Amino acid sequence: MFASKRLSKELTKLQDKLPPGIALVKADDFREWLMDIQVMDENPIYQGQTYRLKFTFSQSYPIEAPEVVFVRDESHPIPMHPHIYSNGIICLDLLDRQGWSPVHNVESVCVSLQSMLTSNTKNERPPGDDSFVRHNTQRPRDINFVFHDNAV
Repeated sequence: MFASKRLSKELTKLQDKLPPGIALVKADDFREWLMDIQVMDENPIYQGQTYRLKFTFSQSYPIEAPEVVFVRDESHPIPMHPHIYSNGIICLDLLDRQGWSPVHNVESVCVSLQSMLTSNTKNERPPGDDSFVRHNTQRPRDINFVFHDNAV
């Protein structure tokens, strides 16, 4: 109940006005939303690209963080970044149980991801990407990432 009330408010705001480079693609229910983000500066790694995010909400949202992943399709690649696996899973403390706060919302997550991409200078995947993608069986919210690199 609380999740749908909060998401209803967020959806109304998202439909009204969004920051540059962020677009609401699909929000047919309060379970899963699709958002597109673009990096708005001249970063050559991401210039001209649009990336799709899938937000999956539990009934405990916003107390519990949404599950957020990049999704690949014919017109949306997975961005190259040392904290983004090739299957779209994002290693970001904001999305972790310890880093999440109910003051965050869909828009703030999108802005944080835009900022993370904007500041990146490394056109690479996380160490161990191939092995992680091949062997991981956990949902993103159940993975215990070790956050040790605040410079990227």
